[in-house]
Amino acid sequence: MGASFRIMRGTTPRLLWKFMRNFALRNLTNMAAFERRQRRGEPFFPAFVMISVTEACNLSCSGCWVSRGGKKSLTVEQLDGIISQSKRQGSYFFGILGGEPLMYRGLLDVCRKHSDCYFQLFTNATLITPEVAYKMEEVGNITPLISMEGLREESDRRRGRDHVYERTLAGLRACREARLIFGVAASICKSNFKELVSRQHLENMAKEGAAFQWYYIYRPVGADAHPENALDKEEVRQLREFVVEQRRSAPLIIIDTYWGADGRGMCPGATGMSHHISPSGAVEFCPPLQMSRECLNADASNLTDIFHHSAFLADLRHLTAEVSRGCILLEDPQRLVAFLQQQGAEDTTSRGTVMQELQRMQHRAGHDMKEDAIPEKNPLYRMLQKKYFFGFGAYG
Repeated sequence: MGASFRIMRGTTPRLLWKFMRNFALRNLTNMAAFERRQRRGEPFFPAFVMISVTEACNLSCSGCWVSRGGKKSLTVEQLDGIISQSKRQGSYFFGILGGEPLMYRGLLDVCRKHSDCYFQLFTNATLITPEVAYKMEEVGNITPLISMEGLREESDRRRGRDHVYERTLAGLRACREARLIFGVAASICKSNFKELVSRQHLENMAKEGAAFQWYYIYRPVGADAHPENALDKEEVRQLREFVVEQRRSAPLIIIDTYWGADGRGMCPGATGMSHHISPSGAVEFCPPLQMSRECLNADASNLTDIFHHSAFLADLRHLTAEVSRGCILLEDPQRLVAFLQQQGAEDTTSRGTVMQELQRMQHRAGHDMKEDAIPEKNPLYRMLQKKYFFGFGAYG
């Protein structure tokens, strides 16, 4: 059964209409407007805004950049303001992260208020009870993206808790019972590569009702970084090869935001396609790079002005595109450190040790495969990548 048909069959007409109108149709016009602004050199505003609403989390995962035990959270007024400011710029889609975003009080109420938007909720799913899933179905404009970091033993080891895999599956099944459109995500590293980069995993997730699988590359950042778990160059190549091959016939949609249609690397931050708001209200380049020069005011009414005039973000977009088509955190962390020091960027976290963590980082393999690039083979995905993931002039 095709992935698109399964999505239509597995959800309700109301949720499908919300998805098509709020996500698909509005994103078409938003991306076209963003591309037009970039081409004309008009004031900058990213196509999408990623929002980490809180540092709070009920797990303690190794390799996570969020401060353990952190207390910082956006106010509801700031969250509402971010969304309102973005809508005025034509952007109606938001990635909601944490910590664990379901620990943020009032989140579903904000999503309900902005019924013309669409929200992708990055969650470990352990707090998705049937009651929570049906509340999300009632709100109607939320797609949970459930983090599946390994099978049973790997999940417990990485997450720092017992029975996490079973609890995540329970949350996933609650989403299926509520007929939500939902997906699963994985940060691929050495310890989960064989378990998750497999056809069997894709088939299992499709049977559980997931509409899509989103693959990331593990970044060894944060206070408990575990750099030895980062992928090497050959493993990155194998991941790309797997994604390209499986996208031709997989029973669910496979998503990545690292490669264009020709297989060349891409950084969403370098293109300006997406930037990030931290739980402290700092406006950041991307979620794992927790340093900033600008911060939101009490109601986030200064967000548009920050994006329009931030020399810090503009210079960092230029630097990252100049360094590589991959990830500067992995491929040239010391050049990044020098830039942050020269700019006087500040740590945005509760732990306050980000600069020291970055200074300890060493070069790791990124996703810029250069002459070994593997072009996209799925015709539809290739067309979408050509339209939306081609770099918007960032790489010359």
